[in-house]
Amino acid sequence: MRLIEAFGFLLASSLPVLAFPALPGANQLPISSDAGFRIPSVHESAVMARRILRLSSIGTLSTNLPSSDHHAQEYPIGMPDYIADCDPTKPGSPTVLAMSIATSFRNVAAGSHISLSLRYEPPADVATKYTVASLPRFSLMTTLEDIPEGDLKHGTVSQCFTQYHPDAKWWLPGNRIHTSRWARLVVTGIYWVGGFGDRAYIGWIPVEEWNSVTETEINACRLPGEEK
Repeated sequence: MRLIEAFGFLLASSLPVLAFPALPGANQLPISSDAGFRIPSVHESAVMARRILRLSSIGTLSTNLPSSDHHAQEYPIGMPDYIADCDPTKPGSPTVLAMSIATSFRNVAAGSHISLSLRYEPPADVATKYTVASLPRFSLMTTLEDIPEGDLKHGTVSQCFTQYHPDAKWWLPGNRIHTSRWARLVVTGIYWVGGFGDRAYIGWIPVEEWNSVTETEINACRLPGEEK
């Protein structure tokens, strides 16, 4: 038993330390009381989450299948989909191109809740320095809301979204292939796992903290592998 405990300690101490705003790499020394380390605060975790949203273009939308689906009645189903941080009037509300044929949006139309799961993926040239378990990930509990025409009139949403997803130009509202509309995921709850519990915050982030994050904070935040 002591051998197992010792191995577990050595393994944990060799993993990367996550801190805010510049998170160090895998060669960081183990946490100690005189290293000046502290677990990031709830607000700092909210900033990191907003940074991850800003960098993300794909997320997993989770909904429940309707009771009329005879294959898997009321089971949750997660589907990867295009997302972008493009909302001009409600920052922090992920933008989606809601196509009526897509499973997630059909389920919402049938009465399902919807959540969005995201995780931070370091740049490809440094990804091997970090384990997935040590990196931040989170889930947003949301409601799907159409973006009003008044918020779309300047074209900034479509311009921003197609910068994340150039191929989405074929499915923009008014296309001849599928019926689609611009929608936002209004955040009602955030569950955050910043990494390992001895060096990262794990738990709920209040919506007020999520909404209070500024552009300056998002731009100043640096996650593992990002250039300083």
